[in-house]
Amino acid sequence: MDDQPASSSINSEDPADTLKKLNDWQVLSPVAILYFAVSVFKHLFGNLIYLIPALAVSYKSLLDHPFIWLPSILVAFALLILFAFISFKVYRYRLTDDNIEIRSGIFSKKHLNLPFSRVQNVKIEQPIYYRFTGHACLQLDTAGSAKNEAKLVAIKLDFAQQLKTRIQSHVQNDAVDNNQDNMSADAADMQSESADSQAEQEKILNHRKLSDLVIHGITSNRIWIFLGGLAPFYDNIFDSIGEWLTTLGIDLTELFSLQTHSLLEVGLYALSLTMLVMFVLVSFSVIGAIISFYGYTLSKLDDKYSMRLSRLQMIVQKQDWLDVLLKRINLKLEQNNSFGENLSSSASSSKIIVPSIKPHECQALIDDAYPDNALNALVCNDGFEPISKRFILRNIVFVLLPLWLIITSNTLMNGKLMISALVSALFVGLCGLVVLRWKRWGITRDQNFVYLRKGLIGVDYYCFPTYKLQQTQFKQNLLMKRRQLATVKFVLASGSLKVPMINERLAHKLIDEGLYQVESCQKSWM
Repeated sequence: MDDQPASSSINSEDPADTLKKLNDWQVLSPVAILYFAVSVFKHLFGNLIYLIPALAVSYKSLLDHPFIWLPSILVAFALLILFAFISFKVYRYRLTDDNIEIRSGIFSKKHLNLPFSRVQNVKIEQPIYYRFTGHACLQLDTAGSAKNEAKLVAIKLDFAQQLKTRIQSHVQNDAVDNNQDNMSADAADMQSESADSQAEQEKILNHRKLSDLVIHGITSNRIWIFLGGLAPFYDNIFDSIGEWLTTLGIDLTELFSLQTHSLLEVGLYALSLTMLVMFVLVSFSVIGAIISFYGYTLSKLDDKYSMRLSRLQMIVQKQDWLDVLLKRINLKLEQNNSFGENLSSSASSSKIIVPSIKPHECQALIDDAYPDNALNALVCNDGFEPISKRFILRNIVFVLLPLWLIITSNTLMNGKLMISALVSALFVGLCGLVVLRWKRWGITRDQNFVYLRKGLIGVDYYCFPTYKLQQTQFKQNLLMKRRQLATVKFVLASGSLKVPMINERLAHKLIDEGLYQVESCQKSWM
């Protein structure tokens, strides 16, 4: 077959006609350059985290010598654009009736041939920079390594949706064909027609509005991660802000002077400034949430979300302290993430996140995935077995108390009463957090599921089918053995969960019943 690419105008044709004209190699729309550029930038930015300490040390030196770092940034930017353009030029794809082929790669050439029958998940992604042009990315996942994934990175949204329907219909028709030997020709035709009609119908389970994303941005932890990353630059940032305010005629030293203002005035100024800074930072977090989840829709086709329901390993219901106050929940549906250590960014479909939903919406989604679960009843009735109170004793008496005694005695001997008071206040606060941690931790189970509760100020709930267990661990040191306590660890394909210092008999019962379920249940964990 001729390897010369067909015209890229195929992206602008009617999708129904387009599906019939893709036997020749196709090129992507030029907007794909933006996708490749963003992908390279995200990869480089992820590695820049390791350079933060070096940048913090040499920050002032770099500012004093712009003729060194400015040309370097310009060259790096030019190389990024060049790499993105070449990636776009070498990318080719073509479709047949039952498979997709993709050629890509600059230095390492890749030729992927993926039969539709091996496709497990079909996912449409539309980054914010594609929403203005009506383009999208179509991701096809298999049950194997992430290296076998296929991704069309710049095709029209309506074409992507029709192609998704076609692939899902093909997979269902294959399942019908495999069973045709055991049924009449009429029954096979009826089931094939049923599969076609089902493939065209998706059930919308949840849709996130803009107001929901604003709440998610406010309650998420992005702001604290951002503040932590800026820690090495605080001195320089404060100096720059002070200089900028001085140009506006605002003297912070004069504003916060107790000689010219009362303590109440200084306190009000400090509170106002703090609230202003937090408002600016929270605004960044809200913008990040909107960019990440704008237009979010969770849909279901038969037993699939963007993953097969049979591959769902665990459901996590998370609430940080602001989520608790606003009565919002972040729901995570986690599947197998053990395909290998070299998961690409496109492999993030192993976890579906539904941000900032209301409790009744969350329960509806959990009941849809696990109809027999009893999580809501357990939460309402506090039906969890708590861990031992010796968790508090161990962490306070054997960890925090010795540190507090050493530090306070040293500061008191040196006459540093203020530092001693601050350390004591910190000690009391940490003791309170230990108690909260103990209060949150709990575990229970029923005939089909294991339920785990943990958290600090917020609270998280974990629910997984017992037959999904991959491994269990029973841990017990000499002190725990004397008190008939043990730590249990559950290992799933999506990760591990640990419950410390529970009753020894309960630990054995959880492990024995779990292993029995794994041995006796005929369901596949995949």
